[in-house]
Amino acid sequence: MDEVLKIISDIKSGNIKPIYFLMGEEPYYIDKLTEYIEDNILSEDEKGFNQMVMYGRDTTVDDIVSNAKRYPMMAERQVVIVKEAQELVKTIDKIESYIDNPQPTTVLVIAYKYKSVDKRKKWVKNITKHGVLFESVKLKEYKVGEWVKRVLQGRGYGIEPKAIVMLVEFLGNDLSRIANEITKLEIILPKGSVISPNDIEVNIGISKDYNVFELRKALGDRNELRSFQIVNYFANNPKDNPMVLVVAQLFSFYSNLLSLHGLKDKSPGNIAKTLGVNPYFVNDYVLAAKNYPMKKVSAIISSLRDIDGKSKGVGAANLSDADLYKELLVKIFM
Repeated sequence: MDEVLKIISDIKSGNIKPIYFLMGEEPYYIDKLTEYIEDNILSEDEKGFNQMVMYGRDTTVDDIVSNAKRYPMMAERQVVIVKEAQELVKTIDKIESYIDNPQPTTVLVIAYKYKSVDKRKKWVKNITKHGVLFESVKLKEYKVGEWVKRVLQGRGYGIEPKAIVMLVEFLGNDLSRIANEITKLEIILPKGSVISPNDIEVNIGISKDYNVFELRKALGDRNELRSFQIVNYFANNPKDNPMVLVVAQLFSFYSNLLSLHGLKDKSPGNIAKTLGVNPYFVNDYVLAAKNYPMKKVSAIISSLRDIDGKSKGVGAANLSDADLYKELLVKIFM
């Protein structure tokens, strides 16, 4: 995020490069930088003749280079943007000659999403001689909560810890989806608001009481009644809570619990870092570890594998989600 802000700051101050090669697994920042350049380098009057958007699936590297070598018309520079450039994966190396000698009056933006080119290649290394090489790395899930907090603070909002957890549990580390939901909340809630779990439930549709986070907490506490209430809700609302995803998240929870048992350093900071979980969850893991010895955790992981297979039709004809959840909880609490 800091690198993105630096690139934007440089552009604002007039330090505009002839090449912006944006790549990586996380599309959110690539899209944001592309949008910023598309909206801000040229004035509206200049864009008509001097801004071109191309798409990787509909063009070739030769066409891109040909357009990039043109001179601007009645403007200081032109902007050529190549979106979905990853579609050119087989031929992208052909851009090497242009990278070595770019047109100084062109701003060429290559948005190469979901993957990266080999940074060991000579032409990739040479990008930084004239331009910007930006790699957008997928944010680890345990860091997403802090990202949400920072984004909202920058827009004049606060958010309660549980509300962050609900967003991350439901949307994972898909920053684009999270950003879209944040935008919805901004439209609805006045600036200065502290976003609560109730705001998330009412405006986004994520139940604050019946979600995987609450199920994990109930299981960790060995709260049988609450656990059965939540899985009954899941069984009655399968579209919002697909069993295959619930089981996968429980598998992750108990696998982390197994790792926690093996840690020598059980300080909160080391637990969060080693398990790759939000620090907000650390106390839940510590309590769960007290309630489930290592041998029991191993047995639960085995049961989860069995239930996962049955939920996909392996060795369990006509068993409903409710039946499978009941079988799973009986094995966990027995």
